[in-house]
Amino acid sequence: MTETTHNTVTATVTDERTDLLEVLAKHRQFLRFTTRDLTDEQVGRRTTASELCLGGLIKHVTSAERNWVGFIQHGPSIMPDFTAMTEADWAKRADEFRMLPGETLAGVLAEYEEVARRTDELVATLPDLSAAHPLPKAPWFEPGARWSARRVLLHIIAETTQHAGHADIIRESLDGAKSMG
Repeated sequence: MTETTHNTVTATVTDERTDLLEVLAKHRQFLRFTTRDLTDEQVGRRTTASELCLGGLIKHVTSAERNWVGFIQHGPSIMPDFTAMTEADWAKRADEFRMLPGETLAGVLAEYEEVARRTDELVATLPDLSAAHPLPKAPWFEPGARWSARRVLLHIIAETTQHAGHADIIRESLDGAKSMG
């Protein structure tokens, strides 16, 4: 990061990786903040018509980030073939959206922190953010499409941001607390 001065206005100039990681860190913090002062039972509670709970959202974002970072490193072979998933596969995937017996908020947050640390290390050391892989098979991806590491990071940011908004609604429905406002 460098600072430059133009007409008495100081501007901070950062590189692309720094910008991506700072935005991701900000939205990770918004998501984690929704769980402040809550019990394990509270983060597992559904408070809206949705099946989602706060702990489940964090588990899902953790899993998604882990999988997409694996995609950056290893390509589509690391990802499931969503077109071939069985009912049992989908049921197992649904478990990442809820708190299961024995899971704790502290454990869920620790796993999220570890995945975030590994993502940040990878982004800092990737030789080229433009390196791309074909997307895994899924009905929601265009056949033959490829994503660069940069595009995957933007997707992780979007996913984290979207779910931080969901978490804010769930938290407000739980006890009236808001992350912002």
